[in-house]
Amino acid sequence: MTGGFANPGLVADSIVDLCGALGLAVAMVTLRRRDPRGALARRFLVAMGLVAALFTLRALGWWSGSVLLGRLALACAALFPLGALIVTEGMLRRHAPRPGKIAVLAGSLLLVLASLIGLDDPGAVYDLALAGFQLLTLAFCGMLLFRRDQASLTASENTSVWRLGLCAFLILPFALSDFRELLPGIPVRLGGVGALLLVSILLVAGGAAPARRQRAAMLSLRVAGALLLGFAAALVTPDAGFAHIARLCAVALAGVLAIALAVDALSSSFDAEAPGVLDSLARSKAGTREALIAQIAAHPLFTSARRLDETALAEYDPAILRPALHSIGVLHASGRGWPWPPTDPAAERLAALMASHAASHLLVLGEAPLDLLLVTVPVVSADPATETALALVRRLLATAPSEARA
Repeated sequence: MTGGFANPGLVADSIVDLCGALGLAVAMVTLRRRDPRGALARRFLVAMGLVAALFTLRALGWWSGSVLLGRLALACAALFPLGALIVTEGMLRRHAPRPGKIAVLAGSLLLVLASLIGLDDPGAVYDLALAGFQLLTLAFCGMLLFRRDQASLTASENTSVWRLGLCAFLILPFALSDFRELLPGIPVRLGGVGALLLVSILLVAGGAAPARRQRAAMLSLRVAGALLLGFAAALVTPDAGFAHIARLCAVALAGVLAIALAVDALSSSFDAEAPGVLDSLARSKAGTREALIAQIAAHPLFTSARRLDETALAEYDPAILRPALHSIGVLHASGRGWPWPPTDPAAERLAALMASHAASHLLVLGEAPLDLLLVTVPVVSADPATETALALVRRLLATAPSEARA
Protein backbone atom coordinates (compact mmCIF):
# COMPACT_ATOMS: atom_id res chain seq x y z
CA MET A 1 0.00 0.00 0.00
CA THR A 2 2.91 2.37 0.58
CA GLY A 3 4.91 1.58 -2.55
CA GLY A 4 3.25 4.28 -4.61
CA PHE A 5 3.54 6.90 -1.88
CA ALA A 6 7.29 6.29 -1.58
CA ASN A 7 7.81 7.35 -5.21
CA PRO A 8 7.57 11.15 -5.68
CA GLY A 9 6.94 10.70 -9.39
CA LEU A 10 3.95 8.41 -8.85
CA VAL A 11 2.57 10.69 -6.14
CA ALA A 12 2.68 13.66 -8.53
CA ASP A 13 1.26 11.55 -11.37
CA SER A 14 -1.64 10.36 -9.24
CA ILE A 15 -2.50 13.83 -7.95
CA VAL A 16 -2.50 15.23 -11.48
CA ASP A 17 -4.68 12.33 -12.64
CA LEU A 18 -7.20 12.75 -9.83
CA CYS A 19 -7.41 16.49 -10.51
CA GLY A 20 -7.97 15.70 -14.18
CA ALA A 21 -10.73 13.25 -13.28
CA LEU A 22 -12.36 15.87 -11.04
CA GLY A 23 -12.23 18.52 -13.77
CA LEU A 24 -13.69 16.15 -16.34
CA ALA A 25 -16.47 15.14 -13.95
CA VAL A 26 -17.33 18.80 -13.41
CA ALA A 27 -17.33 19.40 -17.17
CA MET A 28 -19.62 16.40 -17.68
CA VAL A 29 -22.10 17.75 -15.13
CA THR A 30 -21.93 21.18 -16.76
CA LEU A 31 -22.57 19.80 -20.25
CA ARG A 32 -25.44 17.66 -19.03
CA ARG A 33 -27.03 20.64 -17.31
CA ARG A 34 -26.67 22.78 -20.44
CA ASP A 35 -28.04 20.19 -22.86
CA PRO A 36 -29.46 17.16 -21.02
CA ARG A 37 -30.90 15.50 -24.14
CA GLY A 38 -28.51 16.68 -26.85
CA ALA A 39 -26.99 13.98 -29.05
CA LEU A 40 -23.63 15.75 -29.28
CA ALA A 41 -23.54 16.31 -25.53
CA ARG A 42 -24.05 12.58 -24.95
CA ARG A 43 -21.11 11.80 -27.25
CA PHE A 44 -18.89 14.22 -25.35
CA LEU A 45 -20.02 12.64 -22.09
CA VAL A 46 -18.96 9.20 -23.32
CA ALA A 47 -15.51 10.39 -24.40
CA MET A 48 -14.89 12.43 -21.26
CA GLY A 49 -16.22 9.62 -19.08
CA LEU A 50 -13.65 7.23 -20.56
CA VAL A 51 -10.80 9.65 -19.84
CA ALA A 52 -12.08 10.39 -16.32
CA ALA A 53 -12.32 6.66 -15.61
CA LEU A 54 -8.79 6.20 -16.98
CA PHE A 55 -7.36 8.85 -14.66
CA THR A 56 -9.25 7.58 -11.60
CA LEU A 57 -8.45 3.90 -12.10
CA ARG A 58 -4.81 4.61 -12.90
CA ALA A 59 -4.30 6.75 -9.79
CA LEU A 60 -6.04 4.24 -7.54
CA GLY A 61 -4.04 1.43 -9.12
CA TRP A 62 -0.76 3.19 -8.38
CA TRP A 63 -1.71 3.90 -4.79
CA SER A 64 -3.08 0.43 -4.05
CA GLY A 65 -0.73 -1.59 -6.21
CA SER A 66 -3.76 -3.31 -7.78
CA VAL A 67 -2.97 -5.00 -11.08
CA LEU A 68 -6.68 -5.21 -11.94
CA LEU A 69 -7.20 -1.45 -11.63
CA GLY A 70 -4.17 -0.84 -13.80
CA ARG A 71 -5.51 -3.14 -16.51
CA LEU A 72 -8.94 -1.53 -16.37
CA ALA A 73 -7.27 1.86 -16.78
CA LEU A 74 -5.47 0.61 -19.88
CA ALA A 75 -8.78 -0.71 -21.21
CA CYS A 76 -10.27 2.78 -20.87
CA ALA A 77 -7.24 4.22 -22.68
CA ALA A 78 -7.74 1.70 -25.48
CA LEU A 79 -11.40 2.71 -25.82
CA PHE A 80 -10.63 6.44 -25.99
CA PRO A 81 -9.98 6.42 -29.79
CA LEU A 82 -13.48 5.04 -30.24
CA GLY A 83 -14.83 7.87 -28.08
CA ALA A 84 -12.90 10.41 -30.16
CA LEU A 85 -14.42 9.00 -33.34
CA ILE A 86 -17.91 9.17 -31.82
CA VAL A 87 -17.39 12.85 -30.98
CA THR A 88 -16.06 13.54 -34.48
CA GLU A 89 -19.16 12.00 -36.06
CA GLY A 90 -21.34 14.11 -33.79
CA MET A 91 -19.50 17.30 -34.72
CA LEU A 92 -19.85 16.52 -38.44
CA ARG A 93 -23.43 15.24 -38.09
CA ARG A 94 -22.58 12.31 -40.35
CA HIS A 95 -21.03 8.85 -40.07
CA ALA A 96 -17.34 8.20 -40.66
CA PRO A 97 -16.37 5.95 -43.60
CA ARG A 98 -17.21 2.34 -42.76
CA PRO A 99 -13.66 0.94 -43.23
CA GLY A 100 -12.21 3.53 -40.88
CA LYS A 101 -14.91 2.96 -38.30
CA ILE A 102 -14.38 -0.81 -38.40
CA ALA A 103 -10.61 -0.36 -38.06
CA VAL A 104 -11.00 1.90 -35.00
CA LEU A 105 -13.52 -0.45 -33.40
CA ALA A 106 -11.36 -3.52 -34.03
CA GLY A 107 -8.21 -1.83 -32.79
CA SER A 108 -9.90 -0.67 -29.60
CA LEU A 109 -11.32 -4.11 -28.86
CA LEU A 110 -7.98 -5.84 -29.51
CA LEU A 111 -6.12 -3.46 -27.21
CA VAL A 112 -8.80 -3.81 -24.52
CA LEU A 113 -8.51 -7.59 -24.72
CA ALA A 114 -4.71 -7.40 -24.60
CA SER A 115 -4.79 -5.20 -21.50
CA LEU A 116 -7.32 -7.38 -19.66
CA ILE A 117 -5.46 -10.67 -20.21
CA GLY A 118 -2.12 -9.18 -19.23
CA LEU A 119 -0.38 -8.75 -22.58
CA ASP A 120 0.63 -5.25 -21.45
CA ASP A 121 3.38 -6.63 -19.20
CA PRO A 122 6.12 -5.83 -21.72
CA GLY A 123 5.23 -2.15 -21.14
CA ALA A 124 7.19 -0.57 -24.00
CA VAL A 125 5.61 -2.83 -26.64
CA TYR A 126 2.05 -2.23 -25.44
CA ASP A 127 2.65 1.50 -24.93
CA LEU A 128 4.02 1.78 -28.45
CA ALA A 129 1.00 -0.02 -29.88
CA LEU A 130 -1.45 2.05 -27.82
CA ALA A 131 0.26 5.37 -28.59
CA GLY A 132 0.47 4.56 -32.29
CA PHE A 133 -3.19 3.52 -32.42
CA GLN A 134 -4.31 6.67 -30.61
CA LEU A 135 -2.23 8.92 -32.87
CA LEU A 136 -3.51 7.23 -36.02
CA THR A 137 -7.10 7.53 -34.82
CA LEU A 138 -6.67 11.20 -33.94
CA ALA A 139 -5.09 11.80 -37.34
CA PHE A 140 -8.05 10.05 -38.98
CA CYS A 141 -10.51 12.17 -36.98
CA GLY A 142 -8.54 15.30 -37.84
CA MET A 143 -8.69 14.43 -41.53
CA LEU A 144 -12.46 13.97 -41.32
CA LEU A 145 -12.83 17.34 -39.61
CA PHE A 146 -10.53 19.09 -42.07
CA ARG A 147 -12.25 17.63 -45.14
CA ARG A 148 -15.76 18.24 -43.84
CA ASP A 149 -18.51 19.75 -45.95
CA GLN A 150 -18.56 23.24 -44.45
CA ALA A 151 -21.77 24.12 -46.26
CA SER A 152 -23.62 21.40 -44.33
CA LEU A 153 -22.71 22.99 -40.98
CA THR A 154 -23.63 26.33 -39.50
CA ALA A 155 -21.06 29.06 -38.94
CA SER A 156 -20.96 28.35 -35.20
CA GLU A 157 -20.55 24.62 -35.84
CA ASN A 158 -17.64 25.24 -38.22
CA THR A 159 -16.04 27.49 -35.62
CA SER A 160 -16.47 24.81 -32.96
CA VAL A 161 -14.81 22.25 -35.24
CA TRP A 162 -11.76 24.46 -35.72
CA ARG A 163 -11.50 25.15 -31.99
CA LEU A 164 -11.78 21.50 -31.07
CA GLY A 165 -9.18 20.50 -33.64
CA LEU A 166 -6.77 23.20 -32.52
CA CYS A 167 -7.20 22.32 -28.85
CA ALA A 168 -6.67 18.62 -29.54
CA PHE A 169 -3.46 19.42 -31.43
CA LEU A 170 -2.17 21.67 -28.65
CA ILE A 171 -2.69 19.10 -25.89
CA LEU A 172 -1.12 16.26 -27.88
CA PRO A 173 2.28 16.68 -26.13
CA PHE A 174 0.53 16.44 -22.75
CA ALA A 175 -1.10 13.16 -23.78
CA LEU A 176 2.18 11.70 -25.07
CA SER A 177 3.84 12.36 -21.70
CA ASP A 178 1.59 9.66 -20.21
CA PHE A 179 3.57 6.95 -22.03
CA ARG A 180 6.36 6.68 -19.48
CA GLU A 181 7.82 3.57 -21.10
CA LEU A 182 8.36 5.49 -24.33
CA LEU A 183 9.47 8.75 -22.69
CA PRO A 184 11.28 7.72 -19.50
CA GLY A 185 12.85 11.14 -19.02
CA ILE A 186 9.51 12.91 -18.40
CA PRO A 187 9.40 13.75 -14.66
CA VAL A 188 5.58 13.81 -14.43
CA ARG A 189 2.68 12.61 -16.54
CA LEU A 190 0.78 15.61 -17.90
CA GLY A 191 -2.27 13.92 -19.41
CA GLY A 192 -4.47 15.24 -16.61
CA VAL A 193 -3.20 18.78 -17.15
CA GLY A 194 -3.90 18.50 -20.87
CA ALA A 195 -7.45 17.29 -20.24
CA LEU A 196 -8.06 20.15 -17.80
CA LEU A 197 -6.75 22.71 -20.29
CA LEU A 198 -8.88 21.26 -23.08
CA VAL A 199 -12.04 21.29 -20.96
CA SER A 200 -11.33 24.80 -19.66
CA ILE A 201 -10.81 26.14 -23.19
CA LEU A 202 -13.92 24.44 -24.56
CA LEU A 203 -16.10 25.74 -21.73
CA VAL A 204 -14.92 29.35 -22.23
CA ALA A 205 -15.26 29.21 -26.03
CA GLY A 206 -18.97 30.07 -26.09
CA GLY A 207 -20.63 33.45 -25.86
CA ALA A 208 -19.84 36.81 -27.41
CA ALA A 209 -16.30 37.82 -28.34
CA PRO A 210 -15.78 40.20 -25.37
CA ALA A 211 -16.94 37.54 -22.92
CA ARG A 212 -14.64 34.96 -24.54
CA ARG A 213 -11.69 37.32 -24.25
CA GLN A 214 -12.44 37.96 -20.60
CA ARG A 215 -12.72 34.26 -19.80
CA ALA A 216 -9.56 33.52 -21.79
CA ALA A 217 -7.73 36.19 -19.80
CA MET A 218 -8.97 34.63 -16.55
CA LEU A 219 -7.80 31.20 -17.69
CA SER A 220 -4.38 32.61 -18.61
CA LEU A 221 -4.16 34.26 -15.20
CA ARG A 222 -5.01 30.98 -13.48
CA VAL A 223 -2.37 29.09 -15.45
CA ALA A 224 0.31 31.71 -14.80
CA GLY A 225 -0.59 31.94 -11.11
CA ALA A 226 -0.53 28.17 -10.69
CA LEU A 227 2.88 27.86 -12.34
CA LEU A 228 4.26 30.64 -10.16
CA LEU A 229 2.78 28.93 -7.09
CA GLY A 230 4.45 25.65 -8.01
CA PHE A 231 7.77 27.36 -8.63
CA ALA A 232 7.51 29.23 -5.32
CA ALA A 233 6.79 25.96 -3.51
CA ALA A 234 9.93 24.48 -5.06
CA LEU A 235 12.01 27.35 -3.69
CA VAL A 236 11.35 26.27 -0.11
CA THR A 237 12.75 22.81 -0.88
CA PRO A 238 16.55 22.74 -0.59
CA ASP A 239 18.46 21.48 -3.64
CA ALA A 240 15.27 21.03 -5.67
CA GLY A 241 16.10 19.76 -9.14
CA PHE A 242 14.27 20.26 -12.41
CA ALA A 243 12.19 17.11 -11.93
CA HIS A 244 10.95 18.25 -8.51
CA ILE A 245 10.11 21.74 -9.82
CA ALA A 246 8.24 20.26 -12.79
CA ARG A 247 6.21 17.98 -10.51
CA LEU A 248 5.25 20.81 -8.16
CA CYS A 249 4.26 23.05 -11.07
CA ALA A 250 2.18 20.26 -12.62
CA VAL A 251 0.43 19.50 -9.33
CA ALA A 252 -0.28 23.20 -8.69
CA LEU A 253 -1.57 23.75 -12.22
CA ALA A 254 -3.81 20.68 -12.14
CA GLY A 255 -5.17 21.62 -8.72
CA VAL A 256 -5.90 25.23 -9.63
CA LEU A 257 -7.64 24.30 -12.90
CA ALA A 258 -9.74 21.58 -11.24
CA ILE A 259 -10.76 23.86 -8.37
CA ALA A 260 -11.56 26.69 -10.80
CA LEU A 261 -13.81 24.42 -12.87
CA ALA A 262 -15.59 23.21 -9.73
CA VAL A 263 -16.07 26.74 -8.37
CA ASP A 264 -17.34 28.05 -11.71
CA ALA A 265 -19.79 25.15 -11.98
CA LEU A 266 -21.07 25.65 -8.44
CA SER A 267 -21.44 29.39 -8.97
CA SER A 268 -23.41 28.80 -12.16
CA SER A 269 -25.59 26.24 -10.39
CA PHE A 270 -26.32 28.59 -7.49
CA ASP A 271 -27.18 31.41 -9.89
CA ALA A 272 -29.59 29.12 -11.75
CA GLU A 273 -31.30 28.05 -8.53
CA ALA A 274 -31.69 31.64 -7.32
CA PRO A 275 -33.09 33.61 -10.29
CA GLY A 276 -32.10 37.26 -10.38
CA VAL A 277 -34.22 40.31 -10.85
CA LEU A 278 -33.99 40.16 -14.65
CA ASP A 279 -35.19 36.57 -14.67
CA SER A 280 -38.10 37.53 -12.43
CA LEU A 281 -39.11 40.35 -14.74
CA ALA A 282 -38.75 38.18 -17.84
CA ARG A 283 -41.13 35.61 -16.36
CA SER A 284 -43.50 38.17 -14.91
CA LYS A 285 -47.08 38.47 -16.12
CA ALA A 286 -47.45 41.96 -14.67
CA GLY A 287 -48.84 44.44 -17.17
CA THR A 288 -48.13 47.78 -15.50
CA ARG A 289 -45.15 49.64 -14.10
CA GLU A 290 -46.58 49.58 -10.62
CA ALA A 291 -47.06 45.81 -10.70
CA LEU A 292 -43.51 45.29 -11.94
CA ILE A 293 -42.08 47.52 -9.20
CA ALA A 294 -44.09 45.62 -6.59
CA GLN A 295 -42.66 42.37 -7.92
CA ILE A 296 -39.01 43.44 -7.93
CA ALA A 297 -39.39 44.88 -4.43
CA ALA A 298 -38.84 41.34 -3.14
CA HIS A 299 -35.32 41.35 -4.61
CA PRO A 300 -32.57 42.45 -2.17
CA LEU A 301 -31.43 45.26 -4.47
CA PHE A 302 -34.88 46.86 -4.49
CA THR A 303 -36.17 46.26 -0.97
CA SER A 304 -35.38 49.86 0.01
CA ALA A 305 -36.12 51.45 -3.37
CA ARG A 306 -38.06 54.73 -3.31
CA ARG A 307 -40.29 55.86 -6.16
CA LEU A 308 -40.76 59.63 -6.45
CA ASP A 309 -43.18 61.57 -8.63
CA GLU A 310 -43.19 65.30 -9.31
CA THR A 311 -45.15 66.00 -6.13
CA ALA A 312 -42.46 64.35 -4.01
CA LEU A 313 -39.80 66.19 -6.01
CA ALA A 314 -41.33 69.63 -5.51
CA GLU A 315 -38.50 70.97 -3.31
CA TYR A 316 -35.91 69.92 -5.94
CA ASP A 317 -37.41 72.05 -8.74
CA PRO A 318 -38.91 69.59 -11.24
CA ALA A 319 -38.82 72.34 -13.87
CA ILE A 320 -35.00 72.21 -13.73
CA LEU A 321 -34.74 68.43 -13.43
CA ARG A 322 -37.14 67.62 -16.25
CA PRO A 323 -35.05 68.94 -19.17
CA ALA A 324 -31.81 67.83 -17.53
CA LEU A 325 -32.98 64.21 -17.26
CA HIS A 326 -34.07 64.05 -20.89
CA SER A 327 -32.50 60.94 -22.49
CA ILE A 328 -30.93 59.96 -19.15
CA GLY A 329 -31.44 56.36 -18.00
CA VAL A 330 -29.41 55.66 -14.87
CA LEU A 331 -27.30 57.99 -12.73
CA HIS A 332 -24.67 56.93 -10.21
CA ALA A 333 -24.35 58.88 -6.96
CA SER A 334 -20.59 59.19 -7.44
CA GLY A 335 -21.17 61.52 -10.38
CA ARG A 336 -19.45 59.12 -12.76
CA GLY A 337 -20.71 59.69 -16.28
CA TRP A 338 -22.87 62.72 -15.44
CA PRO A 339 -23.21 65.06 -18.44
CA TRP A 340 -23.15 68.21 -16.27
CA PRO A 341 -20.44 69.88 -14.20
CA PRO A 342 -20.83 69.62 -10.40
CA THR A 343 -21.86 73.27 -10.20
CA ASP A 344 -24.74 72.88 -12.64
CA PRO A 345 -28.11 73.54 -10.92
CA ALA A 346 -29.49 70.19 -12.05
CA ALA A 347 -26.39 68.35 -10.82
CA GLU A 348 -26.59 70.07 -7.43
CA ARG A 349 -30.25 69.16 -7.00
CA LEU A 350 -29.78 65.56 -8.12
CA ALA A 351 -26.80 65.12 -5.78
CA ALA A 352 -28.85 66.51 -2.89
CA LEU A 353 -31.80 64.28 -3.80
CA MET A 354 -29.69 61.11 -3.85
CA ALA A 355 -27.84 62.07 -0.68
CA SER A 356 -31.08 62.72 1.23
CA HIS A 357 -32.30 59.20 0.40
CA ALA A 358 -28.85 57.54 0.72
CA ALA A 359 -29.31 56.28 -2.83
CA SER A 360 -26.49 54.95 -4.96
CA HIS A 361 -28.43 54.94 -8.24
CA LEU A 362 -31.24 56.96 -9.77
CA LEU A 363 -33.41 55.33 -12.44
CA VAL A 364 -35.43 57.63 -14.70
CA LEU A 365 -38.71 55.87 -15.45
CA GLY A 366 -40.56 58.84 -16.93
CA GLU A 367 -39.73 62.40 -18.00
CA ALA A 368 -43.07 64.13 -18.46
CA PRO A 369 -44.12 64.02 -15.73
CA LEU A 370 -41.02 62.94 -13.80
CA ASP A 371 -41.06 59.42 -12.41
CA LEU A 372 -37.86 58.43 -10.59
CA LEU A 373 -36.75 55.32 -8.72
CA LEU A 374 -33.98 55.65 -6.13
CA VAL A 375 -32.03 52.48 -5.36
CA THR A 376 -29.34 51.77 -2.78
CA VAL A 377 -26.83 49.17 -3.96
CA PRO A 378 -24.31 47.96 -1.34
CA VAL A 379 -20.67 48.47 -2.25
CA VAL A 380 -20.04 44.71 -2.26
CA SER A 381 -22.76 44.25 -4.89
CA ALA A 382 -21.79 47.15 -7.16
CA ASP A 383 -20.17 45.08 -9.91
CA PRO A 384 -20.56 45.52 -13.71
CA ALA A 385 -23.23 42.82 -13.84
CA THR A 386 -25.34 44.74 -11.31
CA GLU A 387 -24.90 47.97 -13.26
CA THR A 388 -26.09 46.22 -16.40
CA ALA A 389 -29.04 44.71 -14.55
CA LEU A 390 -30.09 48.13 -13.26
CA ALA A 391 -29.95 49.60 -16.76
CA LEU A 392 -32.10 46.77 -18.14
CA VAL A 393 -34.58 47.01 -15.25
CA ARG A 394 -34.90 50.72 -15.85
CA ARG A 395 -35.57 50.13 -19.56
CA LEU A 396 -38.26 47.53 -18.82
CA LEU A 397 -39.95 49.75 -16.25
CA ALA A 398 -39.77 52.84 -18.47
CA THR A 399 -41.52 51.07 -21.35
CA ALA A 400 -44.25 49.59 -19.15
CA PRO A 401 -47.54 51.56 -18.96
CA SER A 402 -48.16 53.38 -15.71
CA GLU A 403 -51.52 53.26 -13.94
CA ALA A 404 -50.98 56.75 -12.61
CA ARG A 405 -50.55 58.11 -16.14
CA ALA A 406 -53.48 56.21 -17.67
